[in-house]
Amino acid sequence: MELQVISLNHHGHLRNRDHLPPRFKEVKVVKGKFNLNGMYKAGDVILGGLFEVHYSSVFPELSFTSKPPQPSCQGFDILGFRHAQTMAFAIDEINRNSNLLPNVTLGYSLYDNCATLGVAFRAALSLASGREEQFVLNTSCLGSPPVLGIVGDSSSTNSIAISSVLGLYKVPMVSYFATCSCLSDRQQFPSFFRTIPSDAFQVSAMLQILKRFGWTWAGLLISDDDYGRHAARSFQSDMAQSGGGCLAYLEVLPWGNDPAELQRIVGVIRKSTARIIIVFAHESHTIHLMEEVIKQNVTGLQWMASEAWTAATVLQTPRLMPYLGGTLGIAIRRGEIPGLRDFLSRIHPDSDTNNSHGNSMVRQFWEDTFQCRFSPALSKWVDAGGRLCTGQEDLGNVDFVFLDASDLRPEYNVYKAVYALAHALHDMLQCVPGRGPFTGHSCASLQRLELWQLVYYLERVNFTTAFGDQVSFDKNGDALPIYDVMNWLWLPDGSTKVHNVGVVKKLASTGEELTLDEDRIFWNFESKKPPRSVCSESCPTGTRMARRKGEPVCCFDCIPCSDGEISNKTDSTECTSCPEDFWSSPQRDHCVPKRMEFLSYNEPLGISLTTASLLGALICAIVLGIFTYHRSTPMVRANNSELSFLLLLSLKLCFLCSLLFIGRPRLWTCQLRHAAFGISFVLCVSCILVKTMVVLAVFKASKPGGGNILKWFGAMQQRGTVLVLTSIQAAICTAWLVSSSPTPHKNTQYHSDRIVYECVVGSTVGFAVLLGYIGLLAVLSFILAFLARNLPDNFNEAKFITFSMLIFCAVWVAFIPAYINSPGKYADAVEVFAILASSFGLLVALFGPKCYIILLRPERNTKKAIMGRSIPKT
Repeated sequence: MELQVISLNHHGHLRNRDHLPPRFKEVKVVKGKFNLNGMYKAGDVILGGLFEVHYSSVFPELSFTSKPPQPSCQGFDILGFRHAQTMAFAIDEINRNSNLLPNVTLGYSLYDNCATLGVAFRAALSLASGREEQFVLNTSCLGSPPVLGIVGDSSSTNSIAISSVLGLYKVPMVSYFATCSCLSDRQQFPSFFRTIPSDAFQVSAMLQILKRFGWTWAGLLISDDDYGRHAARSFQSDMAQSGGGCLAYLEVLPWGNDPAELQRIVGVIRKSTARIIIVFAHESHTIHLMEEVIKQNVTGLQWMASEAWTAATVLQTPRLMPYLGGTLGIAIRRGEIPGLRDFLSRIHPDSDTNNSHGNSMVRQFWEDTFQCRFSPALSKWVDAGGRLCTGQEDLGNVDFVFLDASDLRPEYNVYKAVYALAHALHDMLQCVPGRGPFTGHSCASLQRLELWQLVYYLERVNFTTAFGDQVSFDKNGDALPIYDVMNWLWLPDGSTKVHNVGVVKKLASTGEELTLDEDRIFWNFESKKPPRSVCSESCPTGTRMARRKGEPVCCFDCIPCSDGEISNKTDSTECTSCPEDFWSSPQRDHCVPKRMEFLSYNEPLGISLTTASLLGALICAIVLGIFTYHRSTPMVRANNSELSFLLLLSLKLCFLCSLLFIGRPRLWTCQLRHAAFGISFVLCVSCILVKTMVVLAVFKASKPGGGNILKWFGAMQQRGTVLVLTSIQAAICTAWLVSSSPTPHKNTQYHSDRIVYECVVGSTVGFAVLLGYIGLLAVLSFILAFLARNLPDNFNEAKFITFSMLIFCAVWVAFIPAYINSPGKYADAVEVFAILASSFGLLVALFGPKCYIILLRPERNTKKAIMGRSIPKT
């Protein structure tokens, strides 16, 4: 093909001779030629195409001492040739369709990019400028016009370079295989479209598959080009945003066979704990990689293939199936193209009009298929016994993939790309003058078409294929994304079948949707189940994740939640504190109400104290009964029997008031317990104090001149004294309850896992005054009794009062530090114990000896015995 020295104006259409300056008229422009493989068909409108018909190209060394030779292409790609023929078929079908582009014949100019950017760029420039060697510019423009649109390129790298230049002139390009997400940038590539989803969606589809099977730990291998690098960038960003996993490693596969680098990469794969390997690379990269995998015998991995090699038959061999069996891959949407197989079977070398210079792609296909050469063949070929092609060979006798139209994927995208350009051109030609979309409501025409006008219609194209797929482009030039999910099935006979197990597509209503038939998936593992691939196992409920320093976020340790904290979800990043009245369950997965702790009637301590309290009250009742029965005896009548009865009643109240400290605290019990305790004990101690004072008064009265003292200690005075002393305590309690009443309180300070339900005293001063008043009376009673202990009386009650007050004071002196240092219910238990101990002490010390004499030594229960006269000896 030729490099033509012509120009495109800034609107993107060819300048004709009227636009040229006068000095250019009558000038022939001589051009050099590019040696490009191609196919050509004439028409009113020419569409260009760029296809990978050869695997590689060889560039000669440039010395610049002679004319540089052209690069040569090597390795015929039969599937790439089928892609080109699909475009030829689509144009032929459109020309036969009277409803699409009537009265317009489409032609094509198709070139081979030889899988090389330099060759692809040469071909694109040739398509954009025309194909004849020269123009005669003085009278008319001879030669075919440049193409109105290009189908291709198949490579993302090639498409980026070509569209960057042709986009300046708004030449529309519709790629069928370039998936780089970078091509969605409308600022850089304003006239680029594609019928294959971008890698951004392919990456998203793979992430959905990873999420579906719970694979959060994967390795990523990419090719060293735009296709691989942009895929890696999308993978890393999308993984981080979705939080669906992380990469164990990211390795770049080398171009060509680099044994040392491949050995290092496979070593990384072998040492890694990731069992999922995602390969975003071309089949040529994967072939070299798998050779090294076989050498190192790395098995037990689940491979995931990008669309670039999902359908690569060169990898589907019995030798590779122990390693690649069960591969899951993203594949281009399969479609059906009726009539394509018949069209392919009718291909003949004589049907190609471009047969000069040996660059006819059809002839190259023929030579590769039948292993022959067309005349004139190279002498080396003939000398080696090579066969010459006659053109009479029959494609029907060859069993090869070229004629298999059952699994059309890239071909279906080529088919849609050609129809997209045709529909855009058709819509443009249907424009009614005066109703057009351009300035002044004008329409575009083939005679003065500016290519940006065709881009306008291409952006708005919308049609449905015969297979039922809708074709349209979004604002970025991307088609509606849809992929098939493929699985490599390793059959028992050693062969391989790549079958469809699902589909992933993007819906306008629900977003991305993955549909998988998991029962059809072949897993190349002994368990025949999906593998497990995680850096760290999922943290169960009751734990939180603690990321390991310097490692990916998927690598973490599971730390149990602290007391009082829970996590009710797996893989929680933090534990949640329970509300104040709740505590964590033993499993730390939910909050439970804190156990309410108080001195209960149901626990052993409460039962013991209750029993002791009731026993003390019962003993008081028995003693009261004994005294009542023997009320006329001297022992009972001595020292004011009325005070003895009142003392027994107060002791009984002391025993019973301790029950108010047991059980669930309530407002009335909190208010009553200390008041009842304080008044009962003051009543008791005041009775003892009056008794002691009476003993001293009687002794004083027995001395000369002390007769008048007894008038101050008569029965009325004794009752009055007890009443006054008790009333003072009642007043203290009343003031305390009115000013700062004790109330129930849920204390969470003592224990974090339970609530101590207690009565707070409200006013510490009030409580201190109450205890202090009792203590004051007790000390007075003790002092007076101590002074009267040696009085000459056979039954000197002062001795027993002294002993009882000694017990009483000792108990309550020990009570204070014990009470202060006892938390929660134990403070109540200490107070109850102090009440019971002091009450039993008073009861036994004061009434024990009397009951002993009344019941067991009745002979001593006489006035003479009590007064110390005629005491019988025993």
